[in-house]
Amino acid sequence: MNKKELTGLFACLCTVVIFLSACNDTKRPRQTDIATSPEQLVQKAKDNLKELLKYAEENNGDLGDSVFLLNDSLVDLTYEKNYVGVFWSSKEQWKPYADSMLHFVENAQVFGLFPEDYHLSQLNTILEKFRNDSLGKSDRLDAALWSRADLLLTDAFIQVVKDVKLGRLPNDSVTLRSDSVLSADFYSKQLNVLKQSGSIVRTLEPLEPKHKGYQLLKAGVKKFLDSADYRPFTIVPLPGKGMPAFKKALQTRLFEGGFIAQDSVTADSLTIVAAVKRFQKKENITVDGKAGPGTIRLLNMSDREKFIRIAITMDRYKMLPDTMPSRYVWVNLPAYYMKLVENDSVKIVSKIICGKPITRTPLLTSAINNMITYPQWTMPTSIIVKEVLPGVKKDTAYFTKKGYSLIDNEGNEVDPHTVEWQKYRKGIPYKVVQGSGDDNALGILKFNFNNKYAVYLHDTNQRYLFAQTVRSLSHGCVRVQEWQKLAYEIIRFDDTDTLKASVKRDSLDAWLKRKVKRSMAIRNRLPVFIRYFTCEGGNNGITFYDDMYNEDKLLREKYFTGK
Repeated sequence: MNKKELTGLFACLCTVVIFLSACNDTKRPRQTDIATSPEQLVQKAKDNLKELLKYAEENNGDLGDSVFLLNDSLVDLTYEKNYVGVFWSSKEQWKPYADSMLHFVENAQVFGLFPEDYHLSQLNTILEKFRNDSLGKSDRLDAALWSRADLLLTDAFIQVVKDVKLGRLPNDSVTLRSDSVLSADFYSKQLNVLKQSGSIVRTLEPLEPKHKGYQLLKAGVKKFLDSADYRPFTIVPLPGKGMPAFKKALQTRLFEGGFIAQDSVTADSLTIVAAVKRFQKKENITVDGKAGPGTIRLLNMSDREKFIRIAITMDRYKMLPDTMPSRYVWVNLPAYYMKLVENDSVKIVSKIICGKPITRTPLLTSAINNMITYPQWTMPTSIIVKEVLPGVKKDTAYFTKKGYSLIDNEGNEVDPHTVEWQKYRKGIPYKVVQGSGDDNALGILKFNFNNKYAVYLHDTNQRYLFAQTVRSLSHGCVRVQEWQKLAYEIIRFDDTDTLKASVKRDSLDAWLKRKVKRSMAIRNRLPVFIRYFTCEGGNNGITFYDDMYNEDKLLREKYFTGK
């Protein structure tokens, strides 16, 4: 190719580049488009809206200024089906439901939401232009601004509906919500509800969980926000080798929170204990004056972090079924309690002991199908690997000391001294069983329900542990302090015939008195929900619990980063 041909080719390429650039320029939405009258503004805004939608569709939701729609395809479908025109305003004026929506975005925290997730800064920028141009009229007649605001409000509305209805957490093994995806028709329907009611709150309330716990938690949010303090606080390390640093940080943190009068002079132990008690009382936790791990974690949790806990917990309620059973057992692990609920009334409240962080209690949904008196405990493989194998390798008398039996696949008892333990690492070809009796880890009654984790509710031979504040102490099962009350309620519900129920109760008492192993089948199976909710609402506001399994911490880091 000669020089003349190269020059011609270069000129053609330049022409193509210039042409493509010009095309891109024409595609980019207009930043301003001033109408001459309110009537012309309506048509211009409609034209601008079409341009914005087309550009966003071709550019992955980008509106031309690095502002992205959160739900570009849903927004496009919504306008296509119902609102090929401006929805939120008319002739320089917001419609009543637009004012309601704008106010909601600013105050979204009351619903456990974050205003910044719904284009708050971009909407405020547009609103500020309208406010500052009340006399000049150029911005208030800018169709580009009105159409952009319309699109942002629709996108925000769709995201709000999604977050209120479904929450922001992914489906997990215990999710029971009936729908995980909402159609474009659903969002369009909600826009019509909003248009008719004029109120975003009245539109959203029917979409919220009906669970009483959710309603109590939401009722406490405003009071929490009114007194929330987002100042940074001193982090208190766990006590250990650096005890002086721990004591100094603890006193400083208590001073920052107003629980102790001064920080310049080292306080004596009695003053610190009294201050810790004041903090514990405020947090509605056990008031013992001890700065243990649970108290320290709460001291280190700022109000901003607490609000994120609230948001996560409100979303966890959205993963429950739309309608809860008329009767069920509710186990909240971080709160260390079990409740028997009947028709929204709490019949029994009981302390529980749940799994240690290393042998955590799984989250699950099941139903109690039988009760066993003086049960045997067949040890799960995880405990065999973590505890039995190391123990028996050190001392072959381990089984005798613990009261365990070694059973082969045919049901025969095996002498532990005849087993070559050193060759096993990940499991053994035997069952490890603890016989029934008062010393059995399961206590004298067990409540069975189907689950793949081999866990259940039961009594315990270590009932003194219920007096402890931190009760994540078990191998994974849930120990119930009020096991007898629960058993009697199950019998009462299982047979509505009072006489038959009385006979069953007498039988249970007789088996327990004689210390015999018996099984009682439950016909009306009692649903069991084992969940992880680190805060809950009540008459005194919101109570926060220790995130002992770091479940909230992981969700916070993955789904609420930057909040």
